[in-house]
Amino acid sequence: MIQVDEILLSEELFEEHFSCDLSACKGACCVEGDAGAPLELSEIDEIEANLDEILPFLPDKGKKTIEEHGVFEMDVDGDYVTPLNGGKECAFTVFSDEGMALCGIELAYKANKSTFLKPISCHLYPIRIGKLKYHDALNYHRWHICKPACDCGLKQKVKVYQFAKEPLIRKYGEAWYQQLIEVDHLLESEE
Repeated sequence: MIQVDEILLSEELFEEHFSCDLSACKGACCVEGDAGAPLELSEIDEIEANLDEILPFLPDKGKKTIEEHGVFEMDVDGDYVTPLNGGKECAFTVFSDEGMALCGIELAYKANKSTFLKPISCHLYPIRIGKLKYHDALNYHRWHICKPACDCGLKQKVKVYQFAKEPLIRKYGEAWYQQLIEVDHLLESEE
């Protein structure tokens, strides 16, 4: 592990490659899995504050799930997550005409209707935040549905931390991200 300020980082963030290939996976991360997207408490408030602006972007199935369950539920570990439509896709999922899963929260934001971009866990993926007693621990999450993204990242020479530049800056700030670049240069010079 590498420590940058109070954040612990897996070396895989600097060693592995990743770049989403939505044409290959069709946004499967919004559909697959046994729980919704992890949510921070502040994000639940953000979603609730913007819900009237987000709902028009969602299909009826998602609206019904949110009406019945709210904007979050607890998973088996007791963590807050987005609700799922009948145990399948996230309730905020919108399918394009081509069958690609998109985020209704993000669609509302991009249409300048909402002030909330999307959950940081979704924005950061494939990086997952582990909460330790005194630190956040950032780890690379491997998932078979992301094999095309790994291939694409390798081809484009995009490392995991580089792919997640925007959400890492959103979460920890520009100055902190600049330290990651320095760490990467140091690691490369050691090879």
